[in-house]
Amino acid sequence: MRALSAQKITRGTFVERKYIAMLDSPVTSSGELSFTAPSRLERKTLKPRPESVVLDGGTLTITRGERQMVMQVQDHPALAALTESVRGTLAGDRQALERHFLLTLGGSLDRWTLALKPKEPRIRGYVLEVRIAGERGEVQTVEVEQSDRDRSVMTITKAAGS
Repeated sequence: MRALSAQKITRGTFVERKYIAMLDSPVTSSGELSFTAPSRLERKTLKPRPESVVLDGGTLTITRGERQMVMQVQDHPALAALTESVRGTLAGDRQALERHFLLTLGGSLDRWTLALKPKEPRIRGYVLEVRIAGERGEVQTVEVEQSDRDRSVMTITKAAGS
């Protein structure tokens, strides 16, 4: 957590594959990620179609083309837990993670894994587990297993110099 919290600004690219039970092959998207500690996370999807998702403090803004949706994360408990799993990990904020999840840390500083299981039953109705892996102060993969058994795997490549 100390190595993660030392990263005040992180930028990189991502490729995400969503495995949906009713589809024969995964849905793939890619784009750019940026995190500015302690609470701003931005995800710009470039392919297959542009989309911007910005989590700034407790406000989530989603922009698709000309349409924009703004919501308060606290009004959506499952969304709050899921966004906190990524943001809390990137910030190295163990207390924030422990508010929503049971944590299991494995590996070493050089190559670690973090499993997050939601504490609240209503959140487990959406997300069974979030598994995050990385090296030192870098998050490299985020895997989310949903209660309907759909899952997503995001691979993150840190930008040079960030």
